[in-house]
Amino acid sequence: MPEATGSDDPALPHHPKQGLARLALGAIGVVYGDIGTSPLYAMKEVFVGHHKLVVDQLHIFGVVSLIFWSLLLIVTFKYVLLVLRADNNGEGGSLALLALIQRRTGGAKGRWGPSLVILGVLATALFFGDCMITPAVSVLSAVEGLATVEQGFGAFVIPISVAILVALFYLQARGTGGIGKLFGPIMLVYFLVLTVLGAINIADRPDILQAIDPRWAFRFAAADGTLAFLALGSVVLAVTGAEALYADMGHFGRRPIEVAWLYLVFPALMVNYLGQGALLLDQPEAAQNPFFLMASEDWRLPLVILATMATVIASQAVITGAFSVVQQAVQLGLMPRLRIEHTSAAEAGQIYIPVVNWALMTMVLLLIFGFKESSNLAAAYGIAVTGTMFISTLMVGVLIRRVWQWSWWAVGLFEGSFLLIDGAYFFSNVTKIPDGGWFPLLVGAIVFTVLTTWSKGRKLMIDRLREAAMPIKVFIASAATSASRVPGTAVFMTSTAEGVPHALLHNLKHNKVLHERIVLLTVAIADQPFWPESNRVKREDLGHGFYRVVLRFGFMEEPNVPAALKLAQGSGPAYKMMDTSFFLSRQTLIASDRPGMALWREKLFAWMLRNAESAMEFFRLPSNRVVELGSQVEI
Repeated sequence: MPEATGSDDPALPHHPKQGLARLALGAIGVVYGDIGTSPLYAMKEVFVGHHKLVVDQLHIFGVVSLIFWSLLLIVTFKYVLLVLRADNNGEGGSLALLALIQRRTGGAKGRWGPSLVILGVLATALFFGDCMITPAVSVLSAVEGLATVEQGFGAFVIPISVAILVALFYLQARGTGGIGKLFGPIMLVYFLVLTVLGAINIADRPDILQAIDPRWAFRFAAADGTLAFLALGSVVLAVTGAEALYADMGHFGRRPIEVAWLYLVFPALMVNYLGQGALLLDQPEAAQNPFFLMASEDWRLPLVILATMATVIASQAVITGAFSVVQQAVQLGLMPRLRIEHTSAAEAGQIYIPVVNWALMTMVLLLIFGFKESSNLAAAYGIAVTGTMFISTLMVGVLIRRVWQWSWWAVGLFEGSFLLIDGAYFFSNVTKIPDGGWFPLLVGAIVFTVLTTWSKGRKLMIDRLREAAMPIKVFIASAATSASRVPGTAVFMTSTAEGVPHALLHNLKHNKVLHERIVLLTVAIADQPFWPESNRVKREDLGHGFYRVVLRFGFMEEPNVPAALKLAQGSGPAYKMMDTSFFLSRQTLIASDRPGMALWREKLFAWMLRNAESAMEFFRLPSNRVVELGSQVEI
């Protein structure tokens, strides 16, 4: 089982070696799908959602002003210009940020270590609630545009949405590398269409440009503070997907993401929102679906098709992000081992996790059948996003003070400003809990329980094994000279780089022999995404043919043990797989009333351990060279 470790040894970012323009185009297709499809439902939800607004100049200008300044402050300033600089050797996201802070501040045992771990795990848990809602609400919103083409098409919205999503999840196992090349061009066309539609409507009512003035947002709040506060719960839909800028940084790098946002995505979104506002000034009844009603009747069906393609791309990006986050969580010891399949021989980042894929599909379909309309789903959308944003602000605050060494007044200005903004959006979304906001919170609570139970249970199990472990020097002194030695190499996998593995003790007890070369092997997962191959192997000669070897991998890497052992020089002759046997210890846990965890959590941990992916497959060990020896552990 891998052991998380930290180091100051840097690894180079593994970004694609392509031109800036090409990477920016790729970022448009992957990073901005979620936030790019927000215009389909954000304005509609503000005016006709659960807290309806009067469609007049004050409210239109006030809402558009709030959207503009939210995109400018939260997305542009906070994420694009600041948070994107907090990269962990090129990788981003809550877990990567957590690992970066731990590595640069001395790990999880410091004063704020445990709190930071809880925050990182909580943000990851909320992310999964977001992953389930995004495909459902975005695809439903696009297909609902059919009702603006022909009223009778409304009956086909749910069947068409379900068919699209089932096909999307089914295709995950086949890989999306080929079709993924079309994502960038399609989304480029989509954003250009957003711009054109917005510009046409702005030309009819150029006075909508006054809405950029922040005073309109304050006038809205002054006129009706309660309604303005409640409206924030819908306005925040315009910034959903902002976390994707940071989480997907490892695929493209910071600069392409910045360029795509500043020169295309942000202008296109704002022109479109201004255009929707201009339309509502002349046609208040268009609030039922302002995005599609911006287009003339002849162009609405092509717009529905284009929007549906954009939402499929956004959903694909979210699903891929879920796979990536699960892989990080497994490597960092927050989740049990899962079967991870690679769908591309050329791109290491293209992975497929069956259990995650089908679980997501099941929950997305339940959401569609349960909520039925995008407006109902929008009530559930937002609280997970704003919760994650709030947590990221807290974590970035620790980063800029402890790692970047900002002055206290600068940290206070940043934290105070964005905790106020993020807090306002979060607490506005809290009011939507009875209308559907409970769902992402429930999902987040379940995932948080799973992650923390696995992490705590794994620590308890390792501690129990250490208690019963014999010191390696004592074992070698007593066994090396008395036991019979047989040709070959025996590799004993152990989760801790100390003591004698239980599998070694059991093998000697039952078989009464030792191999000529005994390797005690630990796989350590670093708190950085990639580990330099030149420094992957750490070895120690224990004498009498015994060696302790530690293989280090980054949390974004596949721990291929046989390949890494070929790099292990200085521990006897070169490793030959046909002469090497791998011994694994499979623990059977016995839940007890010993101090540690509640009994129900111990049983949950035991169930997860039984159903975890085999260490043989996870570490890519040759199946015909593996021996498993069982033992019982009481926790």
